[in-house]
Amino acid sequence: MVDDYTAMRREMDAYYPKSKDIPHDLQDRINALGMHHRRAGNMQALIFEAIITENTAEDEPHAPPIRIINDIDDESTPPFEFYYSNKRWHGEGVPKPDLENLQGCDCNGRCDRNSETCACMKRQRQFLEDTGITGFIYDERRRLRTHEYPIFECNSHCRCSDDCINRVVQRGREVAINIRKTPNKGWGVFAGDKKIPANTYIGVYAGECITDSEAEMRGSIYNKFGRTYLFDLDFWHLKGGDEEWSPKFTIDAYHAGNFTRYLNHSCDPNCSINPCYIDEGNLDKPLLTIFTLRDVAPGEELCFSYFGRPDGDEEEEEEPPAKYHDAVYIPCQCGARNCRQRMWT
Repeated sequence: MVDDYTAMRREMDAYYPKSKDIPHDLQDRINALGMHHRRAGNMQALIFEAIITENTAEDEPHAPPIRIINDIDDESTPPFEFYYSNKRWHGEGVPKPDLENLQGCDCNGRCDRNSETCACMKRQRQFLEDTGITGFIYDERRRLRTHEYPIFECNSHCRCSDDCINRVVQRGREVAINIRKTPNKGWGVFAGDKKIPANTYIGVYAGECITDSEAEMRGSIYNKFGRTYLFDLDFWHLKGGDEEWSPKFTIDAYHAGNFTRYLNHSCDPNCSINPCYIDEGNLDKPLLTIFTLRDVAPGEELCFSYFGRPDGDEEEEEEPPAKYHDAVYIPCQCGARNCRQRMWT
């Protein structure tokens, strides 16, 4: 990957995406136009699709184009309210990527899943001890072997090759998806014209990384007008058994994000979110990566559970408290046989 790691680290220390630098000029210009002009010749949809391609060309060079489709009403695209990006933008008070504590492997070519010396293998093994899985968390087809465990991919400090089996998320999305309007859930994300196999990488939940206190403030505002894109970084492996533990950071996809902000909730989801580390030594700041839980049929909607991964042994839940009066707390519309009738805990 990178031969001169010191030079790379200095470059990343000097520049990393910051929330204060999120561009918004194009969105302002589009929103300043009248609706007639935006709909003329399907202009807004064409611009939206071009923005997606341009802003992600470097991150996912092999990704099929994303199409915006609406055969429900005359809304040509989702609102032009955010900057489309696969990056993580660091908010005020959030530390820069920790490269000082980032450890890479010295493997030649592809990493060997049977290696006893690969540093990335050793790091991954620490979090898979109770699963019975040996080797990397990916199989030979680069599909996830188990969900809900942290993923430690090879990073920019590693000497292994670009086609190493332990480089999946960093290669970017490789499956076809579309952003499509739904009859009763707003915009959603749908598979393209090909089946997506189980345990396949879909994308990263991108956005701003903000502090927990900032997330609390934004959440109280978002809830009032009925849309929120906040996702706490509160995975089990960060808690360490501490019942008093609380998350330090949250990802907010409102001002910047990608197609994953349109993933709808389902009580019977076909996708899950898994923590992943690449060029970040700070365990409190994992990437949020989306993988399929099962085979997804062509044209099927991709959804995850806002409750977290469902537990088949959980007890039947009580009715939600009366405090759920904000606009965001609408009844669930997933249509699953096991629907809980609500989307939030």
